[in-house]
Amino acid sequence: MLETEARERVLAAAEQLFARKGYAAVTLRDIATEVGIRHTSLYHHVPGGKEEMFVEVTERHLKRHREGLTRAIQQAQPGIREQLFAAADWLLSQPPIDLLRMVLSDMPAIEPRHAERLSQLALESMIQPIYNALEHAQQQGQITQLDFGPIAGGILGMIESFHAIPEPALVKSRQEMAYVMIDALFNGLLPRP
Repeated sequence: MLETEARERVLAAAEQLFARKGYAAVTLRDIATEVGIRHTSLYHHVPGGKEEMFVEVTERHLKRHREGLTRAIQQAQPGIREQLFAAADWLLSQPPIDLLRMVLSDMPAIEPRHAERLSQLALESMIQPIYNALEHAQQQGQITQLDFGPIAGGILGMIESFHAIPEPALVKSRQEMAYVMIDALFNGLLPRP
């Protein structure tokens, strides 16, 4: 096996484990077991150990999300509603990123310089594409001017939360629930006169 293939297998396993369990819950032995190598061999692929591995795989995971989310919004039909539907479709097609766990558990466990960089990248990758779509829609006169930061974060959080609903509890598909939530955002909850 080529060095790059072996390293990629290590990083892919680490990415899945960290995304599912979080930084503190994953050990180097867990990653090595997943790949089928001895845990001391991991240092050959990532000399900085667990934290370096976490930072690298989290960066690539977030960058992949930024590219995919941005592309989904750009390729959607014109109109903010359709762009948010496309964003929801893309987010629900991907493994969830537990931003709350990252902020409350993972970031305090790593060096502050890494935590700051990953936090900024999470903002740029997950919230900024939605913020940009809302801001563009406001400039086009499609929606009113508001503070789009909390709105973009709320939309992202609500869509990502649909991943946590167990299959047996689903009355509608996750996509349908996301569309209902987006429509409620546009139409409001109050009765119309």
